[in-house]
Amino acid sequence: MSNPEATPASATSADKRQPRQSRLVKAALACARLGQFDVTIRNVSETGLGGQAPAALILGERVTIFLPGHEPMLGTVRWVADTKFGIQSDKLIEPTRLRAAHGSGAPAANVFTGFEIMPPLSASVRRPGLSLGTNRPGQFGRKS
Repeated sequence: MSNPEATPASATSADKRQPRQSRLVKAALACARLGQFDVTIRNVSETGLGGQAPAALILGERVTIFLPGHEPMLGTVRWVADTKFGIQSDKLIEPTRLRAAHGSGAPAANVFTGFEIMPPLSASVRRPGLSLGTNRPGQFGRKS
């Protein structure tokens, strides 16, 4: 039998966890302790994100979040498991903007994005001590 006067089992909408969307996006974080570094975002909601960093974050640490398609925003580390983390953002994250900007992505700080095809070397390379003009007696090989 149910009790109509009992409090509901689910939390209020303000306390309810936002639905997560699975993503695999490169982004960056910055904090006073580690500086700026690249991270991999694995899931995102309107109020936060989860991912993996190259170093462990500290619970409660304030970070700046650099997401593709968004202005930099502040957030607080809410959970940590080794190098995996969850961050609650101070501003709303728009997953649709993140998806639209995913193709352009946030370039890594140390990634070279262009390339140039170099022609082969045209200068003749000679090994020291070898002469190309004459064959000596007892030496076999091509004449130049």
